[in-house]
Amino acid sequence: MRVVIPAYPAFNIYSRIARKTTALGPVCVATCVKEMGGWDVEVIDENNFRRYGPRNALGKVDHRFIQEQRPADVVGFYGGLTSIVPRLYEVAGFYKSAGALTIAGGQHFIGQNIEEALSSGIDYVVTGEGEETIKELLAALVQGHQPGRVSGIAYLEGGRVVNTAPRLPLTDFDRLPLPDFGLVRYAKIKLYPVERIRGCGMNCEFCTVKGRPRAASAARLLEQISRLVETVNARQFFIVDDLFGQHRAQTMEFCKMLAVYQKRIGRRLHLTAQIRLDKARDHELLAAMRQAGITTVAIGFESPIGRELEVMNKNLRPEDMLFLARVFHRNGFWVHGMFIFGYPALPGKAVRISAQQRIKLFRRFIRKAKIDTLQVLLPVPLPGTELRKRLAAEGRIYLKDDVGWEYYDGTFPLFRPDEPLTAGQMQKAARKLMGKSYRFRHMFLIATDILSFPAFIIFMGDIKRGWAKWYRKWHKSVIHFGGWITVRNWTMSLKKNGFSTKLQKAEERLKQDAAVRQPAETNGRLSCGKTGRRLWCRNQPGKG
Repeated sequence: MRVVIPAYPAFNIYSRIARKTTALGPVCVATCVKEMGGWDVEVIDENNFRRYGPRNALGKVDHRFIQEQRPADVVGFYGGLTSIVPRLYEVAGFYKSAGALTIAGGQHFIGQNIEEALSSGIDYVVTGEGEETIKELLAALVQGHQPGRVSGIAYLEGGRVVNTAPRLPLTDFDRLPLPDFGLVRYAKIKLYPVERIRGCGMNCEFCTVKGRPRAASAARLLEQISRLVETVNARQFFIVDDLFGQHRAQTMEFCKMLAVYQKRIGRRLHLTAQIRLDKARDHELLAAMRQAGITTVAIGFESPIGRELEVMNKNLRPEDMLFLARVFHRNGFWVHGMFIFGYPALPGKAVRISAQQRIKLFRRFIRKAKIDTLQVLLPVPLPGTELRKRLAAEGRIYLKDDVGWEYYDGTFPLFRPDEPLTAGQMQKAARKLMGKSYRFRHMFLIATDILSFPAFIIFMGDIKRGWAKWYRKWHKSVIHFGGWITVRNWTMSLKKNGFSTKLQKAEERLKQDAAVRQPAETNGRLSCGKTGRRLWCRNQPGKG
């Protein structure tokens, strides 16, 4: 069995980090298949394909060569990101033609997207968590049993889609094998993803992760980390839990266990965690996190505009966010801020602010919050989210025929924004905000910081404290210069893909659809949206 993580459709702000990490879900599924016995399993991450990986004339992963060298009977595909789905279908079509059985899973595959997948080279779609489902499905296929007995899958039978009984979410994670990153071929992994909690109870309108948080034991997460430290000399980890700090008692236990472990082995690890701003009020938790080596926190600020936060169900005020961000900063954390620019308001509650005014609000907030690095994306109406349902009901989403799944990565406008914003202004504003933070001048600051190193040590009078302060300043300059390279490459990629033409076509089609759905009213007359012929109506109470 081969599990494929499809490549991003073009260079974007994720491309740089993707070259040194991988997706955790596919590795977990592949590990479970390996543990079944009788299966030779590998994972191909097209975004981290650097160690002697064969490529074709177009520079893409050469699956034909790989299949000739090691023919796969079954090929699984990761569909956790909507933007990679077109590439997923492309590769699935090749393996289907090569005689392999194809299976896909991930957050993208819900509702009509399941039928789309089954007509695009996919034999089976896994509709929930895959660890147990994949084992049962493969066993059924090998033994010749009916796949309809397997819960949590969809497939075609007689030309119609069959959805089997839904599978309950996993709760006993400790009985699953630890992820085996040795299965990822051709990759150079420096940042290892690990997890303890699945699910999130925050219920944000734009997010696909819902449901009651389910946690593994603190000991299991420590074992994931310790095994990677001792087998592949890992030092950097990303805890992929949507909200670090859920199940507080177990989180505190994990932090204390990890702090003791590092002290015993005499090695300092560096961890990044996603966390809510309001955890800044828990000073005991912050202290435990620092002792455990959690140096970077990724925080979803989303917006400095209060009414937008209300629509998102964030339950925070901008002034509170400023205060809490500074608390993280004072406690020594590197703060990575994540923002959404131009979030659509509810009908009748539009936030009528120009693009330039919004940019000023964002810049002022970012400066006052002392955010070290930032990521500014556009709202994405992902399949299955409440945001998509709302925008679809309002007739604001651009049709997939004009703006395909490959644009669903947060860097492209995908719906008609609130006035006076335009789609083009939204996209330029996001680039402008990051461009102001990540500048070429940081290359010169790197050299300046190096020259200032002795002065820092002498001035502080404390080598350890002086080193920490100097390193943070120097590291920030390095990261910001790297960010400038990323934003520059991203901007060049945007100019080449011809999205502006697609956007214009999408806007025109949206106007046509709106005209058909809502006839225009002028001076007591109605004109038909399709024919343009005028229709008369009586203006009487209770009558149309």
